[in-house]
Amino acid sequence: MTEALNELDATEAAARLADGRISSRDLVFSCLDRVALRDGEIGAWAHVEPAHALGQACMSDAAGRGPLRGIPVGIKDIFDTADLPTEYGSPIHEGHRPARDSACVAALRRAGAVILGKATTTEFASPVPVGVRNPRDFARSPGVSSSGSAAAVADFMVPVTLGSQTGGSMIMPAASCGVVGYKASLDGIDRGGLRHVRPGLDTIGIFARSVRDIALVRAAMADTPAVSLDDTPPPRVGVCRAPNWEDALPETVDAVDAAAAALERAGATVGDVDLPAVFGGAEDAFSVITAVEGGRALAWEIANRRDRLNHWIQDQVALGERCSEADYESACETAAKCREALAGIFQGFDAILTASAPGEPTDDLTGIQKSSFNRVWTMMHGPCITLPAFSGPKGLPVGVQLVGPAGGDDRLIRLADWAWKAIGTR
Repeated sequence: MTEALNELDATEAAARLADGRISSRDLVFSCLDRVALRDGEIGAWAHVEPAHALGQACMSDAAGRGPLRGIPVGIKDIFDTADLPTEYGSPIHEGHRPARDSACVAALRRAGAVILGKATTTEFASPVPVGVRNPRDFARSPGVSSSGSAAAVADFMVPVTLGSQTGGSMIMPAASCGVVGYKASLDGIDRGGLRHVRPGLDTIGIFARSVRDIALVRAAMADTPAVSLDDTPPPRVGVCRAPNWEDALPETVDAVDAAAAALERAGATVGDVDLPAVFGGAEDAFSVITAVEGGRALAWEIANRRDRLNHWIQDQVALGERCSEADYESACETAAKCREALAGIFQGFDAILTASAPGEPTDDLTGIQKSSFNRVWTMMHGPCITLPAFSGPKGLPVGVQLVGPAGGDDRLIRLADWAWKAIGTR
């Protein structure tokens, strides 16, 4: 039986490419075959040009270089690509061709990656679903807004994709689709050249099927050696059942409890974390920052095409217009105080264990999804990783999330790899 190269993770594929056991052309061709077979039902891709992807692969085989040489990668369609359309999930920008790459895309190219195509995103990365199906169960949501990016990795169409998170758009889709999702620290991956960015919130991330792939791709994009995943000492882990713990369904409660017990058995020091009183204002602060910065980011679209924006964006624009500059400054101050308080908590813990999503992926395919366990952590500017270590009563994925201090990305990746091995797959 011929091996399905599309099922290799990026780390294994890179090793085989390096010693000549496989070619980039064959790897990319296998991924494109999977796209052709499955994407008509899933809708993970906004734009793929097979000939262009294979051309990149052939060039890589002939003269490629870099730690990601010949590895196919998908790009969420909010990141500019000079050689492919970038429509931001919006009919307003149908057919738009940017003049240059966003910095994160340029970094992937420098590292030798093959850009397979543009993954489907919701409109301007808003939480309104656009019809992408969950590969684990077509009747279930794949999460938003990086739905296409997560679904493409989960269905073995590509080993790695880029996504972004404002509220929960990395962690929730990864948890829903049963893959590893890494949201970087606010500036953990270069945000240069991004349009429509909320500077206090929008963060780049990576979807993959292994933690080692997250380490590989992050290091390649930063042009630094990959963090070692060997000999990680048992960490100090704080278990946080907040904020919005009332939204946790039984399978999520069980997953967090089981993960905490498994980490402790493996040698971690585990304790409970209660968020300080200042976090009582965090949700309101997040809402104000989102609305105001979102309005600023979409200033041209609001001025010229407001009636073509989806209902959620229009509601957010209206909220932002009702907020004064004093409201915004107060929200930013609250967020800063929360970050200061969280930094104190991280003096006693290496990482925080918490929920990734309310439960198994929802069967509501059209409604706004709750990013209950993501919004505040995004506003804290630190890295987050969700691990697909559990399943719920319907056999669908349930993730657990690890949160680290701002700037502690490499350390959190090491701890996430240690934790995943300790927890195992349930």
